Amino acid sequence: MDDPEHARLRRMVAKDFLARRVRETRPRIQEVVESAVDAMTADGRRSADFVGDFALPVPSLVTCLMLGVPYEDHALFQSLSRTMLDNTTGPARASAAHRELMGYLARLAELKRDTPGDDILSRLAARPDLTPQETASLGFMLLITGHESTTNMAALSVLALLRSPGQAARLRADPSLVPGAVEELLRYLTIIHLGLGRAATEDVTVGGAAIRAGDGVICMLSTANRQPELFASEEPGGACPAELDVTRDARRHLAFGHGAHQCLGHTLARVELQVILETVLRRLPGLRLAAPEDRLVFQRDTIVYGLRELPVAW
Repeated sequence: MDDPEHARLRRMVAKDFLARRVRETRPRIQEVVESAVDAMTADGRRSADFVGDFALPVPSLVTCLMLGVPYEDHALFQSLSRTMLDNTTGPARASAAHRELMGYLARLAELKRDTPGDDILSRLAARPDLTPQETASLGFMLLITGHESTTNMAALSVLALLRSPGQAARLRADPSLVPGAVEELLRYLTIIHLGLGRAATEDVTVGGAAIRAGDGVICMLSTANRQPELFASEEPGGACPAELDVTRDARRHLAFGHGAHQCLGHTLARVELQVILETVLRRLPGLRLAAPEDRLVFQRDTIVYGLRELPVAW
């Protein structure tokens, strides 16, 4: 969507993702993360699949709490969203998954009209200026993006730190570095790894290349996030942009996009990742890979890059 429709719908949910509102949610996010570590280490367990046992349930539960979606339905929406985000899914199967999830959210919104709660879907369902289709569509967008991207960022971030134990040690020694490290990991990993397809609306020249109105382009966020002129270390002999440096000033990254369509939930995602990294590093100081790196299976055929599983031990 473009303005004015885009702005109209975005304003309806923007206040739920303001920095102040997200800060108020942080204690609840901390509880969710601590409980997930408790569950993962219960009964003396010394190993787990970090994706299935932690990185998937934590963002899903946070998203459910904010949206007002019953967490007991998480298996349904996780399965449907994975189907839709997989580039190998055929059109018929993707459409069926989309219809099923939209139908689920439309029914849930109807229930919220009768018995509202303190959640986003209840507030949307109560608006007379939103059609049932628009309510379901907004819920659909927030539900999928709210858990899928943060799940993959959490797992990949932990893997990146396991690959760079010196960087992890710096964060354990000085937790105040964690917010900056999250920005660096967002830049370094750039999980929207396939690029964004766009069409030029007018003639423009970018980097000396002429792009005509109507031409298709692919905007590679991962390439932009490794530009030496933006992300070269200021210290002599410092890390180059292709390397991870948790002390780098990476705030100009484009992992959340830019401008009017910048990711609506970027503040929430940042807080979730900060809490996840600080808690995992603090509570699992002996965390290590429990499988050879060459056995790890990555999601390369989906819109959002990630790991299928991440065997770890401590």
